[in-house]
Order: sequence, then structure tokens, then C-alpha cells
Amino acid sequence: MMLRKALGLGLAVASTMAVAGSAEHVPGELIVKLKSNANKSAFNALASNGVNVQRTIETSGGELFVVKFDESQKGGIESVQNMVQAMEEVEYAEPNFIYRIVKPIKEKDLISEILDIEPQGVYYTPADPKFSQLWGLNNTGSNAPAGDRGVAGADVGAMKAWEITQGSRAVRVAVIDTGIDYNHPDLADQMWTNEAELNGQPGVDDDGNGYIDDIHGYDFANNDGDPKDGHSHGTHCAGTIGASHNAIGVAGVMSEVEFVAVKFLTDAGSGTTEGAIKSIDYATKMGVDIMSNSWGGGGRSEALKEAIERANAAGIVFTAAAGNSSTDNDARPHYPSNYEVDNVISVAATTAADELASFSCFGRRTVHIGAPGHKILSTVKNGGYESYSGTSMATPHVTGVVGLLIANEGRLNPLEVRERVMRTSDPVAALRGKTINGGRINAFNLLTNTIPDRQEPDPSKWESVSVDVWETSHPYADNANEVRTFKVEGAKFIRLNVSKFELEDRYDYLEVRDAQGNLVEKISGKGENHEGFYAAGDSITVTFISDRSVNKWGFEISDVSVQY
Repeated sequence: MMLRKALGLGLAVASTMAVAGSAEHVPGELIVKLKSNANKSAFNALASNGVNVQRTIETSGGELFVVKFDESQKGGIESVQNMVQAMEEVEYAEPNFIYRIVKPIKEKDLISEILDIEPQGVYYTPADPKFSQLWGLNNTGSNAPAGDRGVAGADVGAMKAWEITQGSRAVRVAVIDTGIDYNHPDLADQMWTNEAELNGQPGVDDDGNGYIDDIHGYDFANNDGDPKDGHSHGTHCAGTIGASHNAIGVAGVMSEVEFVAVKFLTDAGSGTTEGAIKSIDYATKMGVDIMSNSWGGGGRSEALKEAIERANAAGIVFTAAAGNSSTDNDARPHYPSNYEVDNVISVAATTAADELASFSCFGRRTVHIGAPGHKILSTVKNGGYESYSGTSMATPHVTGVVGLLIANEGRLNPLEVRERVMRTSDPVAALRGKTINGGRINAFNLLTNTIPDRQEPDPSKWESVSVDVWETSHPYADNANEVRTFKVEGAKFIRLNVSKFELEDRYDYLEVRDAQGNLVEKISGKGENHEGFYAAGDSITVTFISDRSVNKWGFEISDVSVQY
């Protein structure tokens, strides 16, 4: 993604105060929450310092206030934030952060329209002409985008799941994003319609919900009732969730769904904490079952977390893109996917070869699930179709699969949904140590509550086995491409140990694959006594790859660990 990097602040900040630092924010604006025994008059003391209440944000959890000041004249936002936070009437004060779409990498449609690949088995198959290109729904192993390797079954398991349910108009999904092209021929029939506003008078809040002319949702970027997508990002996400199975274009994970378009990201792809809070509160008020969120950035916001908590209290699942900066969310939090709220499901992106996408963020403790997110074909504005890559594209796959679960069983506790999503996921070697349970979402398993055998080793039974020492020159050479296979007869599990390594981070690396060629891990950067992620079987193949720019110390390998 081209997203601004999130601050590496811990999830627990002593004062619960979000500090601006280098995080992108609206200049000269703070969002302030007062303590329950205080009122707006508390702000009178700030007027002499040029800090004034600009507007009020009405939420279901009470009022928030946006205060405005000239940041350039006040020594930066942090000095004013500290001053406001020090007031005894204030619960918290934080910047009005700017969020952006988890920006997709656009791909040209590399698969020919005439490609005709039949799904495996005798399952229900949508008649949509581009369905054969949707490897995320049905990966045959040979329908990966041109130039990419495919692995049969490395998908969300939609074909088998559709024998149980194809979705329901009773399931309402809020796509919180850049809006939706609600006239798109693949989406028009899936839109929620507020009949009172449709048949009422323009400019009047006909249904009395506090929003004027919200026929298909609301636009908090422009503060009006028309959430039409002028960007395409939100429309692309919607298409993956639920493009109609109507013999036109593509097909979504759900053939039946009801979309509420909630726009807070502008047609340029950015929005604010204020807009995000209003969007989440609106979707909560509209009674949606799932909120799909392919956006992020800024710093940690208590106000935004509280809005997500209100959605959780209402029983709403909140799927969130993990981010596209290839970084570890355990060490560098990405919001909103890193909020520790029970309804948040953080999603990493996988490829047609069942590998973690190179751009995808990850986190052994903070990212819940993987899903297809590389070269995903879906709907875009003005009735079009394009292929994008990103965790933005993985998240709607998870949203759609959870929608199938709700269509089949009704609403479940959001935490129960999240635990079930992880528990029933397909184990994927490349996700071991990269997500909480090392799995890619599987719709059929989720619907049937089938728990795959994860074949995990016993952490207490590893044994070290010496191997021929593999050591680079120090520093190592340009353009290295060296391969070694380590095999221990009779081993059921094997992992690589690296006594020391110092490699150009992300550009020079050790690539570890299992006996089937599945990626187990990539080792880069600097470290000592590294105990690798395990592979099932008795062998691993390790490739050392370097470029020609920076040559560092190298690495030394003298043993592997096994379990018999």
C-alpha cells in the first residue's frame, strides 16, 4: 500500500492519549472527550490561548468536540494536545488523524476472456463470464494470473460452501470506504434502499434517523446522502463481497447480500478520524451485521476504538485490512486492524500459490487470518472491472465468508465468529508465525465448523541435528542464488536454525521451502540463534538470494532441529 506508516506506539498508553508525532493528521485539530461530570463550558479557559471548539460530534456514546487552533503558532500539535489533556475536565485529547485506503496495486487483467476453466467437482457454478478468473473463490491451480504460480484449493472454499448457502438479503454489510457505485450492473441489485428517503421529499429527513436523503447510505466525506464512489476502491471491495450472480461480469462470495454504502474516504482516498467515527456509528445505527474496512493509518485513537467497541456491543463483526507495508504489526501497530476489540478481524493477503503476499503486513499476535488478496478481479466505478492487489482485497473475501456464516446460522457473538474463523482455517505453511494461527480462511469449514488437523509439533520435543556448515563469505557476493537441501531421515517436522545472520533487510534473504515447494519463511535483516518456522516432513530447501546493491556480513548455518 502507499499508506502512511502507522506509529509504533504500544496498544496501552499510560494516559490513553494518542500522540500525533509523525502520524498524518488534520492540521490544528484535536478530538476531545470530556469526563462525565464536565460540560462544554470547560473549553472557555482555552479561548485566551487561541483554542476554540469548532464543532461537536454526536455519537451514541456521547459528545466529542473538535477544537481548532493555529498549529504553526502553537509550537506544533503536541504542545496543544498536552495542554488540553492536562485539564482536569478532559478524559482524552487526540489528533484528528487522517486515514487512507489500504491502497491497491492495480493490475491489468492478464487472463484472456476466452480462457475457459471448469471448476473442480460438480458444484454450483455462477454463470458470470469472468468467474473463471476469480482464483480467490475457485483456485484450480491453472487459473492464476498470467506469470503467477497457482495451487489448487488455495482459495476461500466458496464452491463447496455454496452448496450450503449462497448468502441472504437479510445479511446487511456496511462497506466503509470511498463509497459504492450503486448503479454498477453487478451491484445495483444488492444495495440497501431506504424506502422512506427514496419516496420522500429531497432535502428532508423523511425517516427521522438524523440523516437526510440517505437512500443507499451516507457520505461523511462531503456530508450528504449520496455515497457514490468516485474512486473505485470501495466498489472493488463490494464486488468481492457480493457482486450479483447474474451472468454479468464477476461473482461475489455472496450471491445475495444487502450493502449499505458508507463513505468517509474522499474520491482521492483519504478521510479523518472524525469521519470514521461517524461512519461506524451510522452503520451501527442502521443495524448492519458486518462492517468491512479496507483502510488505515494515523495513530492510535481512543475515540475510534470506542466507536468500534459500540459496534461490538451491538453484535457487529468488524473486518479490517492488516496493511500493505510488509511490516510486522506486532512491532509497528496498524490501525484500525490492531485494536484489541473482540469484533475486529485483522486480515493478511495471500497469493494464488498460497504464499503471504510480498506487500502484506503480518503479525504473529495481531493478525488473525489470511485470505486471497493478490491480483483480484472485481468491480470498479462506471460499471467497469479491474484487478487490484492488497490487504484491501483480502478483507472483503473474509467479509463475504462471514456473511455466508450469518446467512446460514444468524448472528453470532463477534468473538465467537473470530475464533471460529481462525479455528476452521486451512493451515498454510507460509502463514506460520505470520498470523495468529497460520491459516487461510475456508468458507466450507467455517459453515460446517470443520477443524482441520494442523499437524503441529510439540514445542518441547525439538532435537538439534548437525549439518554440513553453510557459511557465506563476509561480506557475501553480489547476485547470489545458492541452494541447499537439508534432509533428516525419519523426521516428521524440521526447521532451520541460523546461528548468525546479517543481510540487507528485505532485499537479501534466505528463503525456506518444504518438500512440496511451499514457502515456509523468509529470513532477512539481522539476528542470532534464529529458530525457524517448522515444515512438515523430513526435508527443507533453503535458497540464499542477494542483489547487487548492499553486501553485508552474511550468515552461518550449522544445524537444523527435528521431531521424529
